Amino acid sequence: MRGKAWMLTAVALVGLGLAQGTLTLVGAGATFPYPLVAKYADEYARLTGGKVRINYQSIGSGGGIRQFLEQTVHFGASDAPLDDQRLKEVRDRFKTNALNIGYALGAVVPTYNLPGVKEPLRFTGPVLADIYLGKIKTWNDPALQELNPGVKLPPLPITVVHRSDGSGTSYVFTDYLSKVSPEWAQKVGRGTSLQWPVGVGGKGNEGVAGVVKQTPGAIGYVELIYAKQNNLGYGAVRNKAGRFVLADLASVKAAADVPLPGDMRVSLTDTAAPDGYPIASFTYLLLYENLSVNKAVKSEAEARALVEFVKWILTDGQKYNEPLDYGALGKVAQQRALALLSRVTYEGKPIGKEIVGR
Repeated sequence: MRGKAWMLTAVALVGLGLAQGTLTLVGAGATFPYPLVAKYADEYARLTGGKVRINYQSIGSGGGIRQFLEQTVHFGASDAPLDDQRLKEVRDRFKTNALNIGYALGAVVPTYNLPGVKEPLRFTGPVLADIYLGKIKTWNDPALQELNPGVKLPPLPITVVHRSDGSGTSYVFTDYLSKVSPEWAQKVGRGTSLQWPVGVGGKGNEGVAGVVKQTPGAIGYVELIYAKQNNLGYGAVRNKAGRFVLADLASVKAAADVPLPGDMRVSLTDTAAPDGYPIASFTYLLLYENLSVNKAVKSEAEARALVEFVKWILTDGQKYNEPLDYGALGKVAQQRALALLSRVTYEGKPIGKEIVGR
């Protein structure tokens, strides 16, 4: 497979006129998938013999959306797909569509620092909402003790940690809380940037994980791999079927077994799947359907290189997802993503259709 992929990429490079030069594609956005995108970048640079390099700036989904709209990057990245208002803004300003191309699945986990507590704690959505509303203030609160009857919870104050930047991870977490807590939905709601009732902020998933790791009694929310990389405890969350589920590849994939619209914009939180983890999400690449309007894309060669790279992510690159605890796309999701990519044009040329169909 590696040899075949190399042959295809080598042919593509000759077609792009890159046999003697190099090209850098710049992306920016979500910290949620950063370990995976960094792996993609390393492998793709190796695959292309260094002819195509990926410079991905892990600045949060809010920053990625902003840079995508400001056209300072070839692609944006966000765990929150663009909403109807943003899509209309793109159509009105740039006379083209924005594509939300899902390429991986991930989980947002409640992570905590409780010295002496080894087993995973159990949480429900309403209890997590009450912690983030500031209503549950200590770890031995009766609501937490009732969920964890076999655990000796300390009388330690809870330090709530949230994102300080615009964040798709925040969007996924608060999308879930808004579904399971009417009070949260009314007082705070869902979004990439919010007015948090209590707590301290950390920048990026790495920032939240860092604050939690340094603060006994802290609780935060991060993508699964950040909890694992920092050796932090993370909890099982009760799903709609009443089961306490830990995030892993199987439970995240179960949550994604839903009807998927053609534009891939879908919420996977609060899944009805009996084995599904309830705070799961796709993560998305943001592309302009007509790449000619993106000021960051300065030539047909760059446009073709971008489409080649995204096609590789959606096909051969998927093998790197699961070793890093991100779900790979199922067959239907992959078909939806490739169909979106096939719509990409540059100066009227159907480069997406040509490259995807090759």
